[in-house]
Amino acid sequence: VQLQASGGGLVQSGGSLRLSCGASGRIISIKSMGWYRQAPGKQRELVATVTSGGDTTYADSVKGRFTISRGFAKNTVDLQMNSLKPEDSAVYYCNANSITYYNHDVPVADGEDHWGKGTQVTVSS
Repeated sequence: VQLQASGGGLVQSGGSLRLSCGASGRIISIKSMGWYRQAPGKQRELVATVTSGGDTTYADSVKGRFTISRGFAKNTVDLQMNSLKPEDSAVYYCNANSITYYNHDVPVADGEDHWGKGTQVTVSS
């Protein structure tokens, strides 16, 4: 199972960006997907998550500005980021938790966290 993220970049304060992430492999289901971020000198922190049932969780700092959504295939997750602030600048990581997939035609539920390579988001003031 691999996660591939895209959509980072440089934007001015108040601008918008959209991050996308897709999980590839013989996936049956994913319990939850989400985005985390890590700024220089800081710990990785949760930005937003969404479960297979559509339940969402947001960090207080992004509520009302960011929207997370699962793709139709439910193996993708997008993060729409509006009203961006310089403090949103960080490397953003896609996460998939508890993936059920086929391993040699046998369903396997791994209960693990999977991470994509980070994508840089820089918001200039």
